[in-house]
Amino acid sequence: MVKVNTGTSVLGHAVAAPRTPDEATLDRVPNPHPGENYIARFTAPEFTALCPITGQPDFALLVIDYLPGSWLVESKSLKFYLTSFRNHGAFHEDCTLRIGKDLALCLEPRWLRIGGYWYPRGGIPIDVFWATGELPTGTFVPDQGVPPYRGRG
Repeated sequence: MVKVNTGTSVLGHAVAAPRTPDEATLDRVPNPHPGENYIARFTAPEFTALCPITGQPDFALLVIDYLPGSWLVESKSLKFYLTSFRNHGAFHEDCTLRIGKDLALCLEPRWLRIGGYWYPRGGIPIDVFWATGELPTGTFVPDQGVPPYRGRG
């Protein structure tokens, strides 16, 4: 489970990136517009983790959309958190769901979804999706914009 910090432990500080997700901290800051229905999107086009069996790198495009409640995620801490998976061995499904659940725990969002679009290894791409509950009526959420696999790039 990720550590959560209210404030900025990374932003404005020279710190080393965590080596594993268990060492990472996600910083959250107050949302200046908690009553508004808006979506914040983070896209990580070069996400990397390790296959837990072979130790070979796996690559994904992650798209994270959330409707903030009281908190926003501080982007440098998110970047460091995602970087911490580079030396972490886990299957695609586990990485995607762990990130989604860790962000939901940290942010307590009104709604969150993550799409993990994994590049193929062995000729099979794996796309993993997870969301918290139902999106409030009337909230605009754009398509994640990632087409079905036909040679991504």
